[in-house]
Amino acid sequence: MKAKAADFLIFDKETGVYRVDPEQAVRDDVEKHYWHHVLLTVAKDWRLYLMLVPMLLVFLFWRYFPMYELLGCFKVSDNVLPVSEQLFSGFSYFKRLLFAGDGLSTDFWRAMRNTFLLSFYGLCFGFPIPIILALFFNEVRSNIARSVFQVLTYLPKFMSTVVMASLVTMLVKQGSLTTGMGIVSQFLSNIGLIDKTVANAGLLNNPAFFRSIYQISGIWEGAGYDSIVFFAAIIAISPTSYEAAQIDGADKWAQMRYVVLPSILSTIVIMLITRIGSLLNVGYEKVLLLYNTKTYMTADVVSTFAHRNGMGNGAGTGIAAAAEMMNNVVGMLLVIGANTIARKAADTSLY
Repeated sequence: MKAKAADFLIFDKETGVYRVDPEQAVRDDVEKHYWHHVLLTVAKDWRLYLMLVPMLLVFLFWRYFPMYELLGCFKVSDNVLPVSEQLFSGFSYFKRLLFAGDGLSTDFWRAMRNTFLLSFYGLCFGFPIPIILALFFNEVRSNIARSVFQVLTYLPKFMSTVVMASLVTMLVKQGSLTTGMGIVSQFLSNIGLIDKTVANAGLLNNPAFFRSIYQISGIWEGAGYDSIVFFAAIIAISPTSYEAAQIDGADKWAQMRYVVLPSILSTIVIMLITRIGSLLNVGYEKVLLLYNTKTYMTADVVSTFAHRNGMGNGAGTGIAAAAEMMNNVVGMLLVIGANTIARKAADTSLY
């Protein structure tokens, strides 16, 4: 389709000539001097951009450079030769994981199922808790009391995974022993929720209890820290919204339902999309510290499967790379799907 002058210019009937639309002239000037404005902005706020350099280096060395090693899932595993010199093997590792039907394939599908279930339970039970905590923090009128409660809930996040796993271990069994009752096991046994023989055998040795222990410890560790985003969104709500609701006769519960939750809905949607994106990225460090051969049935996830077969059982780094590759591809598809649904349903999306 041919462009005409009338598409970009305005005809002046008085003078009989075409002139540039003022709005179009401004847009042309902005486009012409775009990079000049960018350089001026960077020069003005160079300290802020300098602070981005460490983060960019972290992403470069720990996120982008390791992508080169993903070629290992298409190459013959060889711990001596670099990936670039290994022979191409096609999709043989993926076929073995998905369709071989041997013990390795069975273990992979079990790990995939456990990964999804652990993440799904974490999404169902762990995602709403920070929102509820943020709502409760907002209702605490004493700044000192609120600060104390927030610090107490934030502290577990700043402890290392090893410390958290050790605390969980001591709570459900005696010290570092493989069997025996801890404080939590004794309490559950005394009130009749679990059998004493099960408690004596060790809850971490029972596959039926691993997922519950993992989820409860995860909520304890991260709920307080995750509530920061939601609490920041809540305190940004204009006080006039509360005043209007009070004039209409709304009590505290009504204000939460009709003022607070709709105001932070966009934040909830964005956080939900990011959470779905990491749905299959279970933190294998804690699983690795808590699980054992007796709980593989419910505890083994894709990351521990890849770690065990890539480094321990000698199945090869190709199998481990293929397992992680499939896990990451599924996670990427979940992000795209969740973002598309959120954009169509609520007009709020991550991108």
